[in-house]
Amino acid sequence: MKYLPASSPHGKLILLAVTFLVFSRAGALAPQEDSEVTPAVQRLYAEAGAATQNGDSAVAIEKYRSIIKLAPHLAAAYNNLGALYFNEHDFAHAAEVLKRGLEVNPNMPTAAAMLGMSYVQLGEDEKAEPLLRKALRTNPTDDQIEMMLARMLINEKKLEEAALHLNNFLTRNSKDQEGWYLLGKTYLQMSENALKRINEIDANSMVAHEIAGEIDESMHNYDLALVEYKKAIDMAPKRPGTHMHMGDAYWYIGKWQSAQTEFRAELENDPNNCMARWKLANSTLEANDSSEEALSELNAALDRCPTLMQARVDRARALVRLGRQPDALPDLLMAEKDSPREPTIHFLLANVYRSQGKSIEAQEEMRTYGKLQREASAAVAQQAEDSNAIKNKAQ
Repeated sequence: MKYLPASSPHGKLILLAVTFLVFSRAGALAPQEDSEVTPAVQRLYAEAGAATQNGDSAVAIEKYRSIIKLAPHLAAAYNNLGALYFNEHDFAHAAEVLKRGLEVNPNMPTAAAMLGMSYVQLGEDEKAEPLLRKALRTNPTDDQIEMMLARMLINEKKLEEAALHLNNFLTRNSKDQEGWYLLGKTYLQMSENALKRINEIDANSMVAHEIAGEIDESMHNYDLALVEYKKAIDMAPKRPGTHMHMGDAYWYIGKWQSAQTEFRAELENDPNNCMARWKLANSTLEANDSSEEALSELNAALDRCPTLMQARVDRARALVRLGRQPDALPDLLMAEKDSPREPTIHFLLANVYRSQGKSIEAQEEMRTYGKLQREASAAVAQQAEDSNAIKNKAQ
């Protein structure tokens, strides 16, 4: 069954509805239990049920305690009493009562699940884990149990298994933000552990320097990233990927000539690297170097990777510079279909249409270009404002 949080009124109704059914099936009772269901017990049970329906948990708890005194082998009474304690967040009493109930009748999945969750709340994970695992085997789609087990596994540093359960949960609850947060946190810890292990093996290896460079680059510390990438290149100059990292760092900070040098070196090691070939051409165009050379590289990149839309936009840009506007149109139309909100595409389309005498189409593309540029600028400004607000709040 699917549990809801104990603090939720819906959670209480679901838990108690199940335990009521367990208690009321007199035909399913063991002989010893059946003999204890006297008229007095039945009367107390009816009173407990009425109190529960009226939201009077205190009275219901006392009624079930009285039932247990008169019928100590009536497992369902322990189950119902444990559920009441659980819903009231009295996890110590819930655990005590549910444990006694399971000793009377081990075949009560709801009681076992609530006992496991109670142990978690009491910080007794070692006792909780086998109960939660068993409950999840009984009902593999129980969201509350799976999330609780995942949290417990994270605390125990059993990260791979925690990630497995979180992925199962998110398959059923794709918009649960807490689930995504926990999964991200788990993967981040796994990543940190893996990086730590790499440094433990050899902190001065090529791999260690590349990873250090990537971390520096992610924090926009490009000078430090370049130092680390240079160390990696010195250790493995012919290994595919080493020059690509260095080229990317130069590319991000607009050092086009240096970027071209590294991308060419990367292509010597990996001639089929479409990204390196595109970025070499892009750096050539940004540096206002030979458009013919850039076009040659872009043709080679698109022959191997025809879905690389950035290369199609740059090929159109190179063709426009060479005065071959009509040849640029197919690439631009394909790129526009893939990324209709990219301003550069509309600017180039306006240029092509203008060269063809299509002034109305050119004006429309320029209006679209202006609109998208303004929206992009506003988004950047808003992001900066939000960032400053967060910093000011932190201070």
